[in-house]
Amino acid sequence: MRLSKYFLPTLKENPSEAQIVSHRLMLRAGMIRQSSAGIYSWLPLGLRVLRNIEKIVREEQDRAGCQEVLMPTIQPAELWQQSGRYDDYGKEMLRIQDRHGRDMLYGPTNEEQITEIVKMECQSYKDMPKMLYHIQWKFRDEVRPRFGIMRGREFLMKDAYSFDLDYESSKQAYNKMFVAYLRTFDRLGLKGIPMRADTGPIGGDLSHEFLVLAETGESGVFVHKDVLEFDIPGDDVDYEGDLQPIVDKWTSLYAATDEKHEEAAEAELGDKLLHARGIEVGHIFHFGTKYSKPMGATVTTQEGQEIDLQMGSYGIGVSRLIGAIIEASHDENGIIWPESVAPYKVGLINLKASDDDCNNACEKLYAELNAAGIDTLYDDTQERAGAKFNNMDLIGLPWQVVIGPRGLKNGVAEVKNRATGEKEEIALDQLIAKFS
Repeated sequence: MRLSKYFLPTLKENPSEAQIVSHRLMLRAGMIRQSSAGIYSWLPLGLRVLRNIEKIVREEQDRAGCQEVLMPTIQPAELWQQSGRYDDYGKEMLRIQDRHGRDMLYGPTNEEQITEIVKMECQSYKDMPKMLYHIQWKFRDEVRPRFGIMRGREFLMKDAYSFDLDYESSKQAYNKMFVAYLRTFDRLGLKGIPMRADTGPIGGDLSHEFLVLAETGESGVFVHKDVLEFDIPGDDVDYEGDLQPIVDKWTSLYAATDEKHEEAAEAELGDKLLHARGIEVGHIFHFGTKYSKPMGATVTTQEGQEIDLQMGSYGIGVSRLIGAIIEASHDENGIIWPESVAPYKVGLINLKASDDDCNNACEKLYAELNAAGIDTLYDDTQERAGAKFNNMDLIGLPWQVVIGPRGLKNGVAEVKNRATGEKEEIALDQLIAKFS
């Protein structure tokens, strides 16, 4: 993409309404613009990051055996009345009526909707187990939306749901999601630390939330330092095998948020205790028959007995992850994107767009990068060199390739690693190999 044609409305100054780093940088980098309180439009740069995160989340859900569906944003109130949550959920739920006077709601979550689907389509033990997920926009009417997309009213979520015949089978589904979450956050360049959590309005008897460490995190985190050194399950992890040892390992050492921490237990850890801040990016629940029983989601067993399905729910804040990544990965100059989610891998800077030799060299390299499938944002504008460097640092692309008259005489370009700041000169004909 040529920057001269790209819709990238960057800002030089920090917006006064932005209180945290991710909100400031997303506005300054031209990723989002506010529509109303807690609701944002996603501009081209931000949407590319959102889609990259979505892709990784989707791949890991598929790998764990989940099947993708897509459920509506607007749900009938009747389903929530069956589960008993319609009156309990509170003012965060946006309640509406259609033109026929039917009570509806803008879904804050989808337990009722997915339970209804499975109830209608699965009646036999032969239909089990099932793991289904979707990635959909949600709405929760926060009383004080703040911190940009970190605490907004409209947000993109991945919701997965498991249905099983008995507790042991449902625990296996829970473990699959536990492992899938470890892998997902690792691929996003984050260390997701699982911590035992309250089940809240979702309900249930088993729950973990996954937090990433960031100085500006909303929660206090108390964790054994050795947890940070645990290896992430690899591509060869067997989701049909016994995953309990992995879960046991990751929950064997102390990890708690400020809501659940125990000072006596922490005192015993000594210098092994890390007290930091964290951002919640995922939450998994096992809640048994909390929804299946009141909504009549039953199947007939091999022996002819009718039983309530055992269920679990597994959420990842897809849009919230962008804020979490920025909070965990930035410097005074701007964002530092991990390559896996970066909107473009390479930022190509034409240092002197008025110079024919620079233009020709940049055009040639830009065409070669595109042909090699390397996502590139080409700054072909007439801006000053300093402005170009500042802009590239702000938007945080992993690599910057600078072509100017001086380097061209020697047949080289300057390559900068955004994360480390390291620079090196590389021959023009070696650049494709560098990024392939």
